[in-house]
Amino acid sequence: MKIKKGDKVIVIAGKESGKTGVVSEAIPSREKIVIDGLNIMKKHRRATRAGGKGQIVEVAMPIHVSNVMLVDPKTGKGTRVATSRVNGTYTRTTKKSGSTV
Repeated sequence: MKIKKGDKVIVIAGKESGKTGVVSEAIPSREKIVIDGLNIMKKHRRATRAGGKGQIVEVAMPIHVSNVMLVDPKTGKGTRVATSRVNGTYTRTTKKSGSTV
């Protein structure tokens, strides 16, 4: 998975298409990411104590990584990501401008 926590991404498919946000959580085993403020769903929470009240909470749900693109730091548009090995360490570079992420 080429998108990591803290990356700025743009959604390219789905109901949130065209919106940008920062990745708050990456789930590599399911190839999904959670973006702050996007794909908000309402979850019903059960009461934790006897006699307490349940509540409805808005939670950001995961989006499949294929539905987002990394935002290029130079151009501000979506771009693909390439990995290259420099001096024994792997670096991520953008395809549009060639800048490192």
